Amino acid sequence: MNVNADFTQRVLINTAQLAWQPSPMVGVDRRMLDRIGGEVARATSIVRYAPGSQFSPHVHAGGEEFIVLEGTFQDEHGDFPAGSYVRNPPTSQHTPGASEGCVIFVKLWQFAPEDRTQLCHDMHQLPRDTAGEKCVSLPLFQDAHEEVVVQQWASNTALALAAPQGAEVLVLEGDLRLDQPVFGEQDMPRHGWLRLPVGDVLTARSGEQGVRLWIKRGHLAQIRLPTDGK
Repeated sequence: MNVNADFTQRVLINTAQLAWQPSPMVGVDRRMLDRIGGEVARATSIVRYAPGSQFSPHVHAGGEEFIVLEGTFQDEHGDFPAGSYVRNPPTSQHTPGASEGCVIFVKLWQFAPEDRTQLCHDMHQLPRDTAGEKCVSLPLFQDAHEEVVVQQWASNTALALAAPQGAEVLVLEGDLRLDQPVFGEQDMPRHGWLRLPVGDVLTARSGEQGVRLWIKRGHLAQIRLPTDGK
């Protein structure tokens, strides 16, 4: 299965407009943003867990990175409320679920094979008040392959984001207006997702209430795919 698999093109998705599709586990549905592969895939998705739903225990051969958007995600390592940013590297394993339900943004099979850094950050540590600054940032992760941050832009702030090695942007709160429409769309509302190809530059402006963004850069210079069917 290929979904938005041409990484030379910009992709902009208002995720709220996508239909939910069932996963192999009852009570777990997803909105596919990009995907290369079948059930084992290089994938970026929004995933919804119904209350009481749970996935079977599994190993992440290619790593898993996720943000809890709503509710509380749970596994044997703990409870992860909305605002949690989690990295489970290759070879990690868990049994995910949500007793009260949750929605997460998740990326699979996109880690460097040698990465073994497991971490969790509370993105609420970044203040909503920019204290007079146009933009404040909270670093989440950085290595030789990628940089991940959460940023708060003040209201009506115009900024440029360079993506020499590609980038992804997810709107966590507020809204963003692009200077260059993608497929006729300029607005990125809450949970809107944008992928920028290598060498692109995003110029955009935050809305009246400002905007909070999750930004990942550097990881699209080399597209990693699942190997050996695992």
